[in-house]
Amino acid sequence: MGDAFIRHIELLGYEKRFFPSQHYVYMFLVKWNDLTEKLVYRRFTEIYEFHKTLKEMFPIESGDINAENRIIPHLPAPKWFDGQRSTQSRQGTLAEYCYALVNLPYKISRCLLVVNFFKVRPDDMSPVTDSQIKKPEVFLLPKDAKKNASDITGPIILQTYRAIADYEKSSKSEMALKAGDMVDIVEKSESGWWFCQLKNKRGWVPAAYLEPMDGPDESEEQEPNYAGEWYVVQKSYTAVEEDELTLTEGDTIEVIHKLLDGWWVVRKDESTGYYPSMYLQRSGEPNTPEKSELRNRSVPPRRSTIRNAKSIHKQSRKQISQETYRRNSRKYIQSRRNVKANLQNKANIISEKNKQEENKSKAQPAVPPRPSKDLIMNRCTESTRRKIM
Repeated sequence: MGDAFIRHIELLGYEKRFFPSQHYVYMFLVKWNDLTEKLVYRRFTEIYEFHKTLKEMFPIESGDINAENRIIPHLPAPKWFDGQRSTQSRQGTLAEYCYALVNLPYKISRCLLVVNFFKVRPDDMSPVTDSQIKKPEVFLLPKDAKKNASDITGPIILQTYRAIADYEKSSKSEMALKAGDMVDIVEKSESGWWFCQLKNKRGWVPAAYLEPMDGPDESEEQEPNYAGEWYVVQKSYTAVEEDELTLTEGDTIEVIHKLLDGWWVVRKDESTGYYPSMYLQRSGEPNTPEKSELRNRSVPPRRSTIRNAKSIHKQSRKQISQETYRRNSRKYIQSRRNVKANLQNKANIISEKNKQEENKSKAQPAVPPRPSKDLIMNRCTESTRRKIM
């Protein structure tokens, strides 16, 4: 029998796994030329790295030399945060990709890269699990589902977080937690208060008391934006910690980093510091009763103030120091000033040139010198000469 090759790849669905941390894997039924069928599991990041390597191996067919020659199907890059929703919505694209892949010319569809990537691995036969952690959840793709994201259905699974310390609620709308509790997140508010559910209980919990299962860092958290967004302070706050800012109602500031725990990094002139996001409102946006009511709530605690916090992750969370924020802010402000100065200089030069052009157009013609008497006598008519004489 000749070399092995793949006849068909069918996407069956995906699994939500919890060991060693929460992640998602797609399930493929791979049908081989010897009529065997094997079930394999692959993360989307693996699939995308395979896709990039395939494009490098076949630059002509990938359209790198000429886009018109592309026959290798497109595959979108992984999102910054690949959660339940993106994993589910991507199934249509992935099913189409696999169908197109096995129907490419043999030199591509039967190359060693493709064959080896979809071969059964040891962890496909017996995935590593932990008896103390709940079993993987399986989400099958309906047999009659069309191969596009809008037609794919499945249960909505909420993100699961773990409490790093005990939390005692201070109002009826909140929910108490014990260290190690696993909660599902119903809503993530910018204020830093998240609406969670734990078995048959629901309530608001400070985001600082929760950590994701995938790792210590929040994948959804944005990068700093030193260009800043203009906000107006709606409620005064006096700094308690050294890295916080004291601001007064009505102050206009720039938000340079929005953090999920509800404490944003803001810039006032060249000073930076943490400030409660619930006390800020985007410049130009109207106030609403809901926002006003929110500001009457207590400010969520910061993670640095939580005692006896215990994480399941060996690495600590990445945190940018205020010195770094200030240094990068100064660099950005200086570059902004330089750009503004250069634009002003160019505008001044253009204005000066325009003025010079205007002055030239308005200039009076030069008055010719008065001719001498002899010149007049030589050039005038006989009649004029008689009058002069």
